[in-house]
Parts: sequence; structure tokens; C-alpha cells
Amino acid sequence: MPLVELTDVHKTFPAARGRTPVEAIRGVDLTVESGEIVGIVGYSGAGKSTLVRLINALETTTAGSVRVGGREVTGLKERELREVRLGIGMIFQQFNLFRSRTVWGNIAYPLEVAGVPTQERNARISDLLHFVGLADKAHSHVEELSGGQKQRVGIARALATNPQLLLADEATSALDPDTTQEVLGLLRRVNRELGITIVVITHEMDVVRSLAHRVVVMEAGRIVEEGPVVRVLSDPREPVTRRFVSTIVDGEPDPEALAALHARHAGRFVTLAFRDDVRQSDVFAVLLEHGVRFELVFGGIEEVQGATFGNLTLALDGDPAAVDAAVDAVRALVPTKELAR
Repeated sequence: MPLVELTDVHKTFPAARGRTPVEAIRGVDLTVESGEIVGIVGYSGAGKSTLVRLINALETTTAGSVRVGGREVTGLKERELREVRLGIGMIFQQFNLFRSRTVWGNIAYPLEVAGVPTQERNARISDLLHFVGLADKAHSHVEELSGGQKQRVGIARALATNPQLLLADEATSALDPDTTQEVLGLLRRVNRELGITIVVITHEMDVVRSLAHRVVVMEAGRIVEEGPVVRVLSDPREPVTRRFVSTIVDGEPDPEALAALHARHAGRFVTLAFRDDVRQSDVFAVLLEHGVRFELVFGGIEEVQGATFGNLTLALDGDPAAVDAAVDAVRALVPTKELAR
């Protein structure tokens, strides 16, 4: 049984004065298996944050079913919803820590609300502080912490009640690149060592590449593409997905870049789409066998979760007939596109 299951979910917000109702979620079907890390990406207004608020029942559906841990959350009374939410941890972009409390006090808060006895509560807080690497900051106030340290406190607080599910809403957007990688590393540990399922909401494809097992792409309230991260990054099928992927994986040069490359390099340009089952050396050997000189002018190769893929644009130079034959031979090995001037 999936840990999270959404079936034909709709969410429409009532119209503000003089405006039409807003359809934030439109017929979404989604499952999240126990132990997965799922990244949900989309531009502003895609509906991804609303989707998370439906999962933790901070919003109610207009239509459709939301099940968490096998339990239908739609229509539950507030007392029953509190029980469900104890099994869901939440971390936020702006940390949402209590400035009036110390690090210890912030982590203690959900345990106090849950009525955990003092001795058990103190042991749990101590364990979590060591887990997130902040044992020496237990009695510091929030204002004394860096952004990365604040997010570590947020993660510790989210883990306090031993949740099955962790929801991270733009959890690294306010952090610098180095700190982002530290926080993502901590989330990987949460998943690997504690077995906690994680749903990450982000507009940064690099976060998905670094963290997620599976990616869901949203646009205008719908899921338009989903699949294993390696598959989606190496073979994006929808225009919005290709725009996201282009931020971290080079495709082919755009017309302006292509014109600049032609001004600097002679020959015919081809873009080769490498995937994990074809070695670059095999392709380059074919070009050499045909007496064709080549130069890498654009692109790169990525490694994600043990798989390698990427797009390389080459400038080919040699006898025109030899270049024609070489391109035909290479096309039998990898997807190949010749770029016009």
C-alpha cells in the first residue's frame, strides 16, 4: 500500500471579489511509496505547494481522495487530523522557528504538544541534536544561528514525533549553494538511516538531481510528467520539463550561441545525445575511422545515481563525403542532430 495516494484530486479556491475561482489542482493522481524521496517541481502557480497542503490536510479537497498511511484524510474531524499530522513532519523555506525559544525549545515544542513525558522528551531532543550536528547549539537562540543551522533545527523539529513522512516546501531556497548541499546531505541521511519518506517541493532541478529518486513535474495544477530522476533528466518529454532540465543539463546551443560557435569553429555541427549504454570512445573511434577531425564545442556529460548521460555538440571537419558517411555511422549508435548555420 502506498504511504501517500491521491486519486483524481481537485482543489478550487473561491473567487475573490470581482474575480473567477482559481483551480489550483486539476485531477491529480499521485502515489508515494514508503521509503521514496519524491521531488515535485513546477514554476510559481503550478500548484505544488497546494498539493502539499492537501497531503497534510491543511487544505481540504474540492473533489477526489487523499490517503496517508492508508487512511482517508478528507472529511476527518480536527482531532482525527491531529493524529494524522503527528505522522507528518514539515520543513519550510523560511524555517518558521520560534524566536523566543532556544534551539532546544524549538525542538521540544511538537513533543510538548503531543504530551510526551519530560524524560522521554529530553532524550529525544538530545538524540536529534546529535543527529543534525547541533549538540553544541542546544541553548543558543535562533538569532545566533546561520541559515543552514536554522534549517537543521527545522529538520530536527520535524523529526521530533517520529513521522513516517517528511514534507519539505522549498527547504533550500533561502540557502547558499554550499549550505544547500549540506542540508540535502542531511535529508539523504534522514531517508537512508531513519527510513523516512520525503516529498520535496522545489523549483530547483538541481535539488531533484541531488536528492530525489523520482520526480513529478506540475504545470497549471496538473501533473504533466513523472518518472525516475535519471529517465526524466536524460529524456524529458514535455516542454516545461525540458525547460527545467536545461537549467542543469546542456542540450543543444540556442541560435545565438550557435552563431557565436560557428564564428569561432570551422566545420559541420552535430549534437549527439549520449546515454548510459553508449561510450563516447566508441563514437569518437567511428569518426576517426572515417578520417573526420572533430572538436567538442558545447555540452557536457552528467552522472546521476550511477547513470551517465548528456549532449555533446561537435564540430566535424574533413572531406564532405567522409563527413556524411561518418554522421550516418554515428547516427546508428546515438541520436544525432545536425545543426544548420
